[in-house]
Amino acid sequence: MKATQRLHDLGQSLWLDNITRELLSQGTLRHYIDELSVTGLTSNPTIFDHAIRNADFYDDAIRRKVDEGKSGEELFFELAMEDLREAADLLRPIHDETDGVDGWVSLEVSPFLAYDTDGSIKAAVELHARAERPNLFIKIPGTSEGIPAIEEAIFKGVPVNVTLLFSREHYMAAAEAYMRGIERRVEAGLSPNIGSVASLFISRWDKAVAGKVPEELQNRLGIAVAGQTYKAYQDLLASRRWSRLAGAGARPQRILWASTGTKDPEASDVLYIEALAAPGTVNTIPEKTLLAFADHGKVKDVLPVDGGNAEETLDRFAKVGVDSAALSLELQREGAVSFDKSWNELIDTIASRSRIVGESSQSGGKR
Repeated sequence: MKATQRLHDLGQSLWLDNITRELLSQGTLRHYIDELSVTGLTSNPTIFDHAIRNADFYDDAIRRKVDEGKSGEELFFELAMEDLREAADLLRPIHDETDGVDGWVSLEVSPFLAYDTDGSIKAAVELHARAERPNLFIKIPGTSEGIPAIEEAIFKGVPVNVTLLFSREHYMAAAEAYMRGIERRVEAGLSPNIGSVASLFISRWDKAVAGKVPEELQNRLGIAVAGQTYKAYQDLLASRRWSRLAGAGARPQRILWASTGTKDPEASDVLYIEALAAPGTVNTIPEKTLLAFADHGKVKDVLPVDGGNAEETLDRFAKVGVDSAALSLELQREGAVSFDKSWNELIDTIASRSRIVGESSQSGGKR
């Protein structure tokens, strides 16, 4: 039995952190679903940028949409919607079989809205309605401005993937926003069954302190933060407040481990996958890491519900000068800036590719 199947049987959902037209058209995503236990996927601007920049799978669609007068963000969202609708349809049987627990795809609002509450709400509602798929998450960053947008989007019935979370405190703010949105729905007589995940970024912690801490602490900070956050997640699920919501028909906002590709070339390429095996969670895995785990990964110890030795490890980092609270805020800010940069690069790529296919058409090179 493949290690991916073992994780699935443990109760952890494996989602692919990738979406391209090539994955869809070549049957690769179908293969991952059938053979590697993949039950969902996530996307981001960098993924789309690389897909559009480095292959011609989008050229015909770009040509048509340019002819229709589309450009920039509008053109991108049209392309992304086509891919994500197809992926959502491919995953829909899983979504139905699991009663909405699995089988999700994700699309994020423009990163420029990370600090715009009203803009994020408006974009989330519009994008979800436009997709016309029940198994589409809208990604909203868990910034201070994003938190009220998450609550309002949930209240309006929009499934949300909360992104850019880096700490237990970030997660708890997202969980509070989700529960407030659900509580408001219950009070309004609306269904509380609105899906959500909270995405905690892992490997960026270790990249941030690489070479700045003793050797025995290398590549241990992200896992410790995950353990600390997992305990908070389990405590919330055991709370009276959540029990009341569950009794009304709400489902848990699952923790999603994000950024789980190993950044350190000296470390195991399946480090975070093996360390974060935990029932009731999601691990969204880069394609290269997924294939590595299927090839030589092992399902070892399950992440303890009390976080294991997370607090002890974090104390050790504090003693060598790592301020986890300050670093989490820095990582979130850097993440938002990185998303902006990726978005700008994506829009530039769209414009460049539009010119290339336009010139090709004019010179008679249209396929």
